[in-house]
Amino acid sequence: MTKPTIGLIGLGTMGAALALNIAEKGFGIAVWNRTTSVTEKFVAQAGNLAQQITPAETLTDFVAAIAPPRAVILMVPAGQAVDDQLTALAPLLGPDDLVIDAGNANFHDTNRRAASGLPFRFMGIGVSGGEEGARHGPAIMAGGAELDWARIAPVLQAIAARAEDGTPCAAHLGPDGAGHFVKAVHNGIEYADMQMIAETYGVMRDGLAMPAPEIGAAFARWNAGPLQSYLVEISAAVAQATDPVGQGPLLDMIVDAAGQKGTGRWTAIEAQTLAAPIPVIEAAVMARNVSAQRAERAAGERVYGPAPQSLTGILSVDDLEQALIAGKILCYAQGFAMMTAAAAEFRWALDMPAIARVWRAGCIIRSAMLNDMATALAEVPGRNLILSDFFAGHLRHSIPALRRVVAAGAMHGLALPALGAGLAWFDMMRTARGTANMIQGQRDFFGLHGFERLDGLPRPHGPWAAA
Repeated sequence: MTKPTIGLIGLGTMGAALALNIAEKGFGIAVWNRTTSVTEKFVAQAGNLAQQITPAETLTDFVAAIAPPRAVILMVPAGQAVDDQLTALAPLLGPDDLVIDAGNANFHDTNRRAASGLPFRFMGIGVSGGEEGARHGPAIMAGGAELDWARIAPVLQAIAARAEDGTPCAAHLGPDGAGHFVKAVHNGIEYADMQMIAETYGVMRDGLAMPAPEIGAAFARWNAGPLQSYLVEISAAVAQATDPVGQGPLLDMIVDAAGQKGTGRWTAIEAQTLAAPIPVIEAAVMARNVSAQRAERAAGERVYGPAPQSLTGILSVDDLEQALIAGKILCYAQGFAMMTAAAAEFRWALDMPAIARVWRAGCIIRSAMLNDMATALAEVPGRNLILSDFFAGHLRHSIPALRRVVAAGAMHGLALPALGAGLAWFDMMRTARGTANMIQGQRDFFGLHGFERLDGLPRPHGPWAAA
């Protein structure tokens, strides 16, 4: 067999799936895992695709099995493991070889590695879609030099998901850490989308006394309309699933504490650094942290009593659908605005419509709305999504329901942090004269920080400055 020009290191869940995807698309691939038995098991279970796979027992054998100029994909845990692998590869690869970090790296780490003088070419790409996406078609967000993208694009576009128009959901988005940055924002939106779905589930469960299968049926109906998306689809399946080891809905047996790998937190931290408001995502990260505090939450209920009261006759399932439509638009608008701020800060030419198109299939936040978002983002580059005619029309229709839902939750003790944060941001964004003039006066009073006047007069301090 002719030597492959591609190799992959790290045969965990995502790495194994990605390697099989590459092999299935007709590309020979060498594979290596630190634990040899993992490599052996992977090849043994590859079936007919094994003929496309060249396993290696050592890292030296792995590099030797790939024809130069080599392309090596890393699918190892983010952080120190990536640095260790780059160090191990340094004496084995040449200056024309290309190493691609396809893990969930922090984009700052990717920037650092790209600037560190590695003795080979280097790229960072974000891969979204979970195991199923990696195996059958993920969304791919690439960062690095354009010449390196041109070299590896035939492979990445071949393995990527396809949108309905047949376009591969894989694109070069900018230099160095740009791809990993966009992937982090994707994950932040994912956190927010999941949280808002969970909040509407909570209103149906605790406010409307709906059983899980009925809630699942509502999600399934929503998935046939504007909310059509992967996350709403799987929420319907989760709510309708029966417990395989007992009786009743499986959802009712799942512990109410959500895990996280940190990418949503990275997005929230970076948004603060960029002064880019993403309150829906920040609320979702907060909610995951609170979900882990099960003992404290139980103690709070003992002290204050159970909060939820019936919302029957106050809210309808249709209200919840419209509230979720509004929340979704507001969340995506914040995410794209954050990426616009990052493009200015880091001098990246991030193509927002292209990002929306990459997210149309394969990734976790794939949604029917993304086609319209790509169109709206292309109409006036840099304009906030909520100001486009199309989404302004959606919001005029759905915001009243979001108000009813958030108000009812507040009055009846149902926590709706993400939906509430979205509404508060929307109301600030639609208010020409806000309240920060009071903050400016306060800052000048205690620190003589000065302020600007509406009439433009050069009087930057209040009368307290003379005291």
